[in-house]
Amino acid sequence: MRGNISIFRPISTNYLFTTKKIVIVSVINDLVTDSRVNKTCNVLKNAGYKVVLIGRILPGSLPLPAWEFKAIRMKLAFKKGPLFYLFFNIRLFFKLLFFKCDLLFANDLDTLLPNYLVSKLKRVPLVYDSHELFTEVPELLHSPFKRRIWLSLEKRIIPKLKYCITVNQSIARIFEGKYGAKFEVIRNIPERIVGNEPENREAIGFPADKKILILQGAGINIDRGAEELIEAMQFVNDAILYVIGGGDVWPSLEKKLKELHLEGKVILISKLPKPELMRYTRNADLGISIDKNTNPNYFNSLPNKLFDYIHAGIPVLASRLPEIEKIISNYQVGVFIESHEPRHIAETINKFLSSALLEDFKKNTVLAARELNWESERAKYLEFLKRIQY
Repeated sequence: MRGNISIFRPISTNYLFTTKKIVIVSVINDLVTDSRVNKTCNVLKNAGYKVVLIGRILPGSLPLPAWEFKAIRMKLAFKKGPLFYLFFNIRLFFKLLFFKCDLLFANDLDTLLPNYLVSKLKRVPLVYDSHELFTEVPELLHSPFKRRIWLSLEKRIIPKLKYCITVNQSIARIFEGKYGAKFEVIRNIPERIVGNEPENREAIGFPADKKILILQGAGINIDRGAEELIEAMQFVNDAILYVIGGGDVWPSLEKKLKELHLEGKVILISKLPKPELMRYTRNADLGISIDKNTNPNYFNSLPNKLFDYIHAGIPVLASRLPEIEKIISNYQVGVFIESHEPRHIAETINKFLSSALLEDFKKNTVLAARELNWESERAKYLEFLKRIQY
């Protein structure tokens, strides 16, 4: 295939002949919907680096925005499974090997091996950003053989790394306890939004006489509560649920929606560019994040959507997981479900939507957004980058 020859194509001369240090950032997704990686690239650019971002392209990938850094998306014959991971890592290895660079930046365990090998071959520093507890995701817990492979990789490489970051204190403590590696915490919090006023709901198709619920995310996967939430909508009064994003359970959500005859009460929308997504979020009444406590990765997570809801000025309905509970309780911006039984979810939603707390918590989101914003995280990021030794 023509696309497979691209591993030998040299980077543009703009990156070959420069007095600035060049950093290559790699991630396994299609780049467009990964807000953390996008913020990383902008921090690196503002710190004086020439940035090259490498990912992959899928048939349904959105067009690349007009970023101020170079982005490359590799086309692969395989879309998932062992062969996908094998060929992605081989392609990425050669990309990194033949491109000039002064710093490598690996996002998550599925890009770490080629980055680690090339960092040793080229003798350049490597930063590892773990967005989650990769080896504890449900997909691997249900496949012990695959999990052993990834665990073996993690155990062999992470103890040897000097520069590591992750998304919250819980995950940092786990990595430090297992491998003795120091992880800096850089949370994935949005930039402060200026002029965050909701627009006319009818302009984006929201009915004026209904409350609007939203569940958003690029990883709406198994055990994230989406199936139970749709079942709960049978018992929710005067509200419409918008599920925006994508993930492993999307086909089953479509099936469940039809089986329960909830068309019109539940709307499924595929992934949107972040500005368009936030138009929906800003005009909603309640944001939902109800991951289940079925694995260490979800239990210790701090979802991006939580901060998106806060910055959009809407309260949150969440499951009681430690990192999430800390934010919601400290800032009084939402309520919790105590189980994933659909009738309980519906009762909690109905009670909250009719409560005076809804407006009080909306006001609290404004105060929370003043403290929970990317400006403070970016300052920590820049201090971290200054410690990198070449």
